[in-house]
Amino acid sequence: MTPKLKAFLISLAISLPLDQATKQWVVANIHYADRIEVIPGFFDLTYVRNPGGAFSFFADGSFEHRMLFFVGTTLVAIVLLILFYRKLEPDERLTALALGGILGGAAGNLIDRIVSGEVIDFIDIHLWSGYTWPTFNIADSCIVIGVGLLIAEIFLNPEPEGPEESEIVTSVDSKPAGTS
Repeated sequence: MTPKLKAFLISLAISLPLDQATKQWVVANIHYADRIEVIPGFFDLTYVRNPGGAFSFFADGSFEHRMLFFVGTTLVAIVLLILFYRKLEPDERLTALALGGILGGAAGNLIDRIVSGEVIDFIDIHLWSGYTWPTFNIADSCIVIGVGLLIAEIFLNPEPEGPEESEIVTSVDSKPAGTS
């Protein structure tokens, strides 16, 4: 098993079951719309359902249009993630780890949409001046962390710069006379 496959599968094997288990726990233990204060003034558990996307995007659309849009875009995203993964070098563990988390999160929210037509959210973070970040879930967190890891990978490990094209041409053209 290559290092990239191991990292990808570990990330996927943690993110997807953790997302689904926490959602099942919330549904079994918290009444809809109830708020449980965990860290006063900062973190609550609140069971809500989101028929839309991030920040309730498209939540007011018809059920059929929402399902077509969100299931369709998620399936396209999953295919693109897998294609991106396949292009990785065998030792690109951090990128594979990020892609596994993103895939786990996308699959977790896709399962919610297919099973109930909406996503179960339950994490409330209170910021400053009474502002509460829109309620989210573990799948959303895995997607954000995965994207953050991809961004970090880009900035922390830039591609090594190879010789300029003009240098390559010059070195080929500078063979001693009489050699082929």
